[in-house]
Amino acid sequence: MEKSIENQKEMYRKMISIRKAENAFQKEFYDGNVPGFIHLYLGEEAVAAGVCMNLNRDDFVTSTHRGHGHFIAKGSELTKIAAEIMGKRTGLCRGRGGSMHMTDMDNGMLGTTGIVGAGFPMAAGLGLAFKKLGTKQVSVCFFGDGSVNEGTFHEAINLAAIWTLPVIFVCENNLYAQSTPQEYHQKCKDIAVRAEGYGVASEIVDGMDVEAVSDAAARAIARARNGEGPTLLECKTYLYSGHYVGDAKGYRYAEEMEYYRNERDCITLFRDKMLDAGLLEDADFDEVDKEVDKAVADAIAFAMDSPFPDPEEVTEYVYADTYENGGAGAKAYGGR
Repeated sequence: MEKSIENQKEMYRKMISIRKAENAFQKEFYDGNVPGFIHLYLGEEAVAAGVCMNLNRDDFVTSTHRGHGHFIAKGSELTKIAAEIMGKRTGLCRGRGGSMHMTDMDNGMLGTTGIVGAGFPMAAGLGLAFKKLGTKQVSVCFFGDGSVNEGTFHEAINLAAIWTLPVIFVCENNLYAQSTPQEYHQKCKDIAVRAEGYGVASEIVDGMDVEAVSDAAARAIARARNGEGPTLLECKTYLYSGHYVGDAKGYRYAEEMEYYRNERDCITLFRDKMLDAGLLEDADFDEVDKEVDKAVADAIAFAMDSPFPDPEEVTEYVYADTYENGGAGAKAYGGR
């Protein structure tokens, strides 16, 4: 991807939008305005931003229970994301999905899920559909280090390999599977080495460096679009907020958390790099910060002012609008 000033500002905008939105959602959770648990993306912003910088609107993404950042980076409307997280009728799924079950088919977001490893077969299925249809679309599967121990990972990556599917498997290796350190649940230090057993291209990248992620993702996406098959991209990253909001993080070392916050923060690293290189100035960052602050405040206000779903409508949207009837699935794949 061409590294123009506008592209660099857009990368920063995606990261800072995730950071500020997640901080706002956390506040609303503690204020009692968010039903259920929420799992924040704080610290991992460079992965979602770097990958999604290279995607088109009609490319598809499968997410996880920690999916707010993916939706924001892909370009879903922040007002609708906030409303969905708060369970409001104006949300992406009319308040029926909440934080862990959002979907935005118009923006290529197949959805978040509370089932660990559920995204793998869906991403492979999308890749198969794109190959059968002869499009240049790709699917991206975001997942954590713990989920590669699930059988679905091995099944999906094997099928993607033997069928040469346009799938990019993006591992957000934040060193912990919920509260279990990676060294306790896997013998291999690098998850990317598992790709070799399936004949799949792989790459390990610093997940706190948004430019490195973007460059690696661009290479993987280009291979997929050119019919060269899947890639396993491992992004070494770190999660600030713990597994869920309210997690005491007693399983982590204080020195480790301080190191990643003070020395390896992806937003600070990017900002300092751009300033040192003279590509962006403080005024550029301040301009984006101001715009994002307003967008987040507007989204929260919109969600707070929106109504909850009417209980009498509980039986609506239970059954999918089918392909034959020209529903969402048909529109997503160019049907009626």
